[in-house]
Amino acid sequence: MSILVRASSENDLDAITAIYAHAVTHGTASFELDPPSKAEMVRRRTAILEGGYPYLVAEKDGAVLGYAYAGAYRTRPAYRSTVEDSIYVAPSAQGQGVGRLLLAALIEECEIRDFRLMVAVIGDEESKGSIGLHRSMGFEPVGILKGIGYKHGRWLSTVLMQRALGRGMQEPPTRPMPIG
Repeated sequence: MSILVRASSENDLDAITAIYAHAVTHGTASFELDPPSKAEMVRRRTAILEGGYPYLVAEKDGAVLGYAYAGAYRTRPAYRSTVEDSIYVAPSAQGQGVGRLLLAALIEECEIRDFRLMVAVIGDEESKGSIGLHRSMGFEPVGILKGIGYKHGRWLSTVLMQRALGRGMQEPPTRPMPIG
């Protein structure tokens, strides 16, 4: 059976929580130091969905292999057309194209929602797989924040990349200004 990318559901949250816990504990994609609880992951997913952003999973034979979501890049209203992507793949599924499938679907979902720019904030300059994936999907490097975080006994830099979505900056945004 092939890998299916679909909208996430509450039933996926045990797997999502476990995948993220591994990334927090062993990796540098997230600058969190302690894995959040399932209840916190439920809260975060709900906030993403209520904000009108996509939250996807990749599964094979009923097992969640990874997940991806887009969220607000910044909360100020002028940023309303810009999203930041997040992609996490289970250790057993890494290197099998799961991240590429998730990112392609995430880009498509964001374009459907008329977002205009996607930003990747990649933890650690040594994250060659993530940097390469984003580059292969049309992202361009726009900067490096040197030594911005400290985790696993070392200073980590953050690589910033961006990609235009849909109509990009060719015309003003159609997304309404947030209320409040």
